[in-house]
Amino acid sequence: MVCDLDVKLPATTLYAAAMVDDDTTFQLRMDRYGPELLSGLEGAYGDRAGELFERLTEALRGAFDARPADLRVLDEARLLSPDWLQRPDQIGYVCYADRFARSLPKVSDHIDHLESLGVTYLHLMPLLEPRPGDSDGGYAVADYRAVDPRLGTMDDLVALATTLRRHHMSLVVDLVLNHVAKEHEWAARARAGEQKYRDYFLIYPDRTEPDAYERTLPEIFPDFAPGSFTFDDELNGWVWTTFNSFQWDLNWANPDVFAEFVDIICFLANNGVEVMRLDAIAFIWKVLGTDCQNEPPVHEITQALRAALRIVAPACALKAEAIVGPQDLIAYLGQGKHFGKVSDLAYHNSVMVQLWGALASRHTRLFEVALSNFPAKPASATWGTYVRCHDDIGWAIGDDDARGAYLEGHSHRAFLSEFYAGLYPGSFARGLVFQFNPINNDRRISGTLASLAGVEAALAAGDDGQLADAIARVNLLHTFVLGFGGVPLLYMGDEIGMLNDHSYLDDPDHAGDNRWVHRPKMDWGLVADAEADASSPAGRVLSGLKHSIGVRKRLPHLHASVESRVLPSPDSRVLLLTREHPEGMLIEVYNFSEDVVDLPVYALRDRLGSTAVEHISGYDYSLEPETLRVRPYQPLWLTAKG
Repeated sequence: MVCDLDVKLPATTLYAAAMVDDDTTFQLRMDRYGPELLSGLEGAYGDRAGELFERLTEALRGAFDARPADLRVLDEARLLSPDWLQRPDQIGYVCYADRFARSLPKVSDHIDHLESLGVTYLHLMPLLEPRPGDSDGGYAVADYRAVDPRLGTMDDLVALATTLRRHHMSLVVDLVLNHVAKEHEWAARARAGEQKYRDYFLIYPDRTEPDAYERTLPEIFPDFAPGSFTFDDELNGWVWTTFNSFQWDLNWANPDVFAEFVDIICFLANNGVEVMRLDAIAFIWKVLGTDCQNEPPVHEITQALRAALRIVAPACALKAEAIVGPQDLIAYLGQGKHFGKVSDLAYHNSVMVQLWGALASRHTRLFEVALSNFPAKPASATWGTYVRCHDDIGWAIGDDDARGAYLEGHSHRAFLSEFYAGLYPGSFARGLVFQFNPINNDRRISGTLASLAGVEAALAAGDDGQLADAIARVNLLHTFVLGFGGVPLLYMGDEIGMLNDHSYLDDPDHAGDNRWVHRPKMDWGLVADAEADASSPAGRVLSGLKHSIGVRKRLPHLHASVESRVLPSPDSRVLLLTREHPEGMLIEVYNFSEDVVDLPVYALRDRLGSTAVEHISGYDYSLEPETLRVRPYQPLWLTAKG
């Protein structure tokens, strides 16, 4: 074929070809995202926004110019595929690098395991340099530009990110926004008397203002870190410490703090981090007389951070770690003027809580009510769905939702706490109570998926029937988060049914925090056994999970732009969800009980016709009979037979 060099291109095309250089690219992004940046700054900082915007423009151009060539290619690819985090082939995996592989370089040694699970999104838990000793699991950061020396170096992080990209995996890293370690340079300079850095924190000369705030502040760790303020001799004042005395809250009302974090975000993005998990984002803005969570300026700041990141590194995304009540959660994906302009992802904490609630009660009405009461998310935003995480399970069940299911909220939360602590008669769970608060009787729960779902108790009892039920529960929960829509997040060890690890008690840095019971070191021997013997307990969990992942990746209906909607179930033991995709409707059926349920099929038949394809089993199901038999803890994904 001969190329015709005399083809005449439109003047606009010739102009674009000649002018799309770095200056043009940067200006185009400023034109697109600059207004969102300025709007967010104005909402948070008022008449100081203009000067801050000018400062940031110069800083953003510097970060843009420093962006490596391979990451610029990724930027262009993601701009052409803005739904990259929403596709059904997205599978997340969450772990601590040291507990997964001892160090960052050694993570690469286990990429084959991640690939076998179809992982595309790897969240390595806090890995930036923490304070020495107790660091709240790494969430007390001493240096945002350095890696924990026990894990490696920043060069190791860059090398790992590069390797992951070659395997089509995105690196996810925690960015702690609310506080820094008291050993951080900013805190050290504040103690040294530098007013600029004292202004980075919330420092009070006496207890007058702290006492006023404390009247409405909840205690996050009442057992080992009561109160929200700590006296520091060198500061000669009380500093705000929401979480622990060694974690100093930052003053986000100071524009200099915002500018520091824009610089940090760009630094991490240019070193290969593709998703930043905005830790404790709900707490960053303080208002007297409130619980100092979810205040409107939080969303202004998030919009401005996202816009700044889009200008420099549009391949990257922000994920909100907002473990808040259902009524507050949707704002982290954008409502009103922030619709679609804040975090790209947020944890759907309510799904996790309701999964465990339905499993304990064998009843799905509260689950139906809670999901039905959720406002619609922006189509461009994505939920992170999970069965459990590195943290405890807190029973974030709204009283209004509970009343809608004819339950009393306080009593139901107490029941769940007792059930998952293994204290309720007939409980299959083996969890630990975390942070009991006698004032409101709040008891959160620690434990691995397998131990909470009954595998530990069944193995101890040597009961094959109990074990079959327990493994079925694990597979049900995994299949649910794969099918809900979003990025399903698998927590390390759950894929092979690892049990509670009580060896944390032997580590002085961990012994006082029982959440380490569900942060075990990866058992690579058990992985090998599970792969070699699919009939073992670990093999049954792993093979079931891999099968469901394979099915998910083939179903376009699970694209995250489509939301799961409740279909009222004729049987309270069974939850029904619909997903109305352009290629057809998917109906998901989940039996949360150990009973065989003969489910009336009229609701399914009305939407799918007389015959459906069940994708997990691969069988066709006739919907002509009046009932559909659903096995104990069975999930079904049904579409119309074309």
